[in-house]
Amino acid sequence: MNKAKILIVEDDAAISNLISTTLETQEYQHHVAKTGVAALLEAASYSPDVMILDLGLPDMDGVEIIRKVRGWSNMPIIIVSARSEDSDKVGALDAGADDYLTKPFSVEELLARLRVALRRVRYDSQRLKEESSIYVNGELKIDYAAGCVYVGEREVHLTPIEYKLLCLLAKNTGKVLTHNYILKEVWGNALASDTPSLRVFMATLRKKIEPVPSEPKYIQTHIGVGYRMLRV
Repeated sequence: MNKAKILIVEDDAAISNLISTTLETQEYQHHVAKTGVAALLEAASYSPDVMILDLGLPDMDGVEIIRKVRGWSNMPIIIVSARSEDSDKVGALDAGADDYLTKPFSVEELLARLRVALRRVRYDSQRLKEESSIYVNGELKIDYAAGCVYVGEREVHLTPIEYKLLCLLAKNTGKVLTHNYILKEVWGNALASDTPSLRVFMATLRKKIEPVPSEPKYIQTHIGVGYRMLRV
């Protein structure tokens, strides 16, 4: 039995059964909640490692659940929703969700996103140690204490903005960060007019750390939404 515990929050019986069966084939432990109230109770009592959340619940909007959970937990939250507009994705991710899948979805992709989330759980358990020392992801290395970045044995010289962007992504490895979130954290504001500047800095950062900038393996673009640092 896989020790990871998953909470499924879904009121559609067919989809809930599909996800449950998929998790069972991979031997994940899981509980199911069909309402927002039940989801919050399960999140507090079951202590899941990851929550798979539908936004359209009968008693509460999923974004409200995200905000409530984020008041006391950093567990990864994967949205599985029929809402496909970029505004819905950005709203959920800005509220604190980690990933977003649009229905209909393939079970293979759901499992892949779940594995990413669980890697983030393991990463978070080591975060304090890493933040005080060194972050390593493939050939990429950040020495937080010295403020230095290396790719392999080569030191990479970054501008202050590039370094802040890289550290922000590294400290949220596996999580999609929206344009607004990044702008607030790095520049202190989230003006839409600043998004082109973010893209420019991200492009220059990629040129310095990616082996093939046109085919990035570290920083993944989510078009219209934001960026994610991948665990290599």
